Amino acid sequence: MKSKLLFILSFFFFVGINAQEFIFGKVTSEENIEMPDVTVINIRTDERVTTNRDGHFMIAGRQGDNLRFIKIGYERISANVTKENIDSPINIKLLRTATLIDEVEIKKLLTGDLKIDTKTLNPPKKVEKLKSDLAVYIKQKSDPRILAARPGEFVQPKGQGFSIGKVKNKWDDVDFMNYLTTALGYQYFNDLKIENSQVLHFIGYVLAGGFERAKILKYGFVSDADLMRFQRAVLMRISSYKAPQEK
Repeated sequence: MKSKLLFILSFFFFVGINAQEFIFGKVTSEENIEMPDVTVINIRTDERVTTNRDGHFMIAGRQGDNLRFIKIGYERISANVTKENIDSPINIKLLRTATLIDEVEIKKLLTGDLKIDTKTLNPPKKVEKLKSDLAVYIKQKSDPRILAARPGEFVQPKGQGFSIGKVKNKWDDVDFMNYLTTALGYQYFNDLKIENSQVLHFIGYVLAGGFERAKILKYGFVSDADLMRFQRAVLMRISSYKAPQEK
């Protein structure tokens, strides 16, 4: 009887020690602005999630885990999960990385007139290309036509489409699509013969095929099982997506 009681107590102690919790938190910039699309990694489990547009995240973990926060253009931050983080959200502030800009040679003296002086400067080609790429990226992200088919390439089948998500959800479909792009990477879609410019359109096509994501949008969290479900849906939809273009 004593050995049986000891076994039961040991079992509950083991379960308590290894119980999995969820850590909630928020990531902001130096200016206290909410930061979306920050990758959060649990180093122990290698689980990865992405912050939503309000900077919030939820990731499985427990006391003692080490979380790493990564975003291009910002310094990487690591934080150890404490008991307080289990009971209350963890707040993370990311700092911008120092960026060296190529020296600009001024061939003419400045006149003081901004319109005239800017024409005399010769910015490095790398700086000009960076500005151009950023302008294109920002335009695509804010333009709702990014999900539309290009003339002559693809015609979206008629149907009910897919909903953006309920107002009280932590995510909408755009947040989910951005997460999938980050989690899977462009190379995953390139291997399926999907160009970078068509990745978001293709993801929208897969979601419109009836991919169940109500729980994902509600909690703003994607499990490994959800990610595998999406990849299976990709394999089921890729043929019908590409068929009109191959005729």
